[in-house]
Amino acid sequence: MRIDLVALVVEEYDPAIEFFVGVLGFELVEDSPALTNDGRAKRWVVVRPAGGGTGLLLARADGERQEAAVGDQVAGRVGFFLNVDDFDAKYEQMVAAGVRFVTEPRDEPYGRVAVFLDIAGNRWDLLGKADGS
Repeated sequence: MRIDLVALVVEEYDPAIEFFVGVLGFELVEDSPALTNDGRAKRWVVVRPAGGGTGLLLARADGERQEAAVGDQVAGRVGFFLNVDDFDAKYEQMVAAGVRFVTEPRDEPYGRVAVFLDIAGNRWDLLGKADGS
């Protein structure tokens, strides 16, 4: 077994695709028309980190409750973790692209980490190997 997708509630599809694909370097795996349970039009949008792994289903907020969850899906905690091979290069690329980091890079026992916000305002850890390892 494996976890294939995690839903991420976003305001709109296209800016979210641009952030994850254009800024973070994910791959757009699918962008298909679909219907809500009550027959309204929506899209099935899946992005994955380059090379595979668990994907994100970018789900446009539908209604007040979901709109309230945009950017606060895990109650202000870091809830998503992007592990990269070259932390410093990815960090510099993301900063240059305008990604908002809320902490400076630091070394922890589990590796190098800095917290950033996605397009919706959710907190993510950018993770990599600690310096010198």
